[in-house]
Amino acid sequence: MNKQLALLTLMLSLGATMPSSADTPTPFGIAIHGGAGTISKAKLTEEQEQAYRDKLEEAVNAGHKILAKGGDSLDAVKAAINILEDSPLFNAGYGAVYTFDGAHELDASVMDGKTLNAGAVAGVKHIKNPIDLALLVMNKSDHVMLSGSGAEEFALTQGMALVPANTFDTDSRYQQLLDAKAKIKAAESAAKDFHASATSLDLDYKFGTVGAVALDKNGNLAAGTSTGGMTAKRFGRIGDSPVIGAGTYAENGVCAVSATGHGEYFIRYHVAGDICARIKYQQKNVIQAADEVINQRLQQAGGSGGVIAIDAQGNVATPFNTEGMYRASRVGKDDPVIMIWRDK
Repeated sequence: MNKQLALLTLMLSLGATMPSSADTPTPFGIAIHGGAGTISKAKLTEEQEQAYRDKLEEAVNAGHKILAKGGDSLDAVKAAINILEDSPLFNAGYGAVYTFDGAHELDASVMDGKTLNAGAVAGVKHIKNPIDLALLVMNKSDHVMLSGSGAEEFALTQGMALVPANTFDTDSRYQQLLDAKAKIKAAESAAKDFHASATSLDLDYKFGTVGAVALDKNGNLAAGTSTGGMTAKRFGRIGDSPVIGAGTYAENGVCAVSATGHGEYFIRYHVAGDICARIKYQQKNVIQAADEVINQRLQQAGGSGGVIAIDAQGNVATPFNTEGMYRASRVGKDDPVIMIWRDK
């Protein structure tokens, strides 16, 4: 009798059982972000920092609660993003930045890793929670992306109420617009070139986003992203947030990704899809794949920003190449992890 058989015989005689898959906890978890940029410790008071941390914790816990009860990853993503959309702290929903003309144009997208179905909206002006409309586009229409007044017309057919455009007005964002326009006009006047505005603003004006990725107990991955876009944007500019494969992507067995950054680069470099492709086809882990895309390929091209990503085993990656990124995660029975900068 060999040693393995002898050990098995002894265990059975003592009433022991071999470990089964049922004894292994089913992985589940969620990660969220509230945007990346030049988030300087010197610019945040203790009260402001705590307000960000509290809201991130509230959002990540809302999504985690759904997952812990066996709920769906899409529901967890929606719940977390709704909380961030309703907060003036983040550039999405109520906290959306202003366009050059003093309006608000909101974008959002969502993707179901189980079916690879997706929904997105771009340039909507009267939708309180754009991520909700993106879900309706995915589940109730034959399309992936709807824009502007057409998206809002669809929202009405689904019983979604429109809100006044000034719902999203905030004093802090308006002051940000005035500052941005002054810099843009000065740059264009000096250079006699419209494109000068692209380099006249720092990262805080160029992007800000919220997003969530989740893995539920059934192994389903989902991702969602919502944004107010770029401060002082013009001509109906649309960034990466509503673009599947750029700002949002999810595929069961692979990963789910939500991005935040200078959208033009994230579109051109297919950031969210590239991360998942490296995992799927090159067998890289989620941390390695996300790091390669954000801190190597994207940064070498001149693109700034970050992502949150979760894989099929519940591993989370949150790389960024800016000074900071508002982010939080909670996996399994672990406590939430709330971070802004690299060290804490």
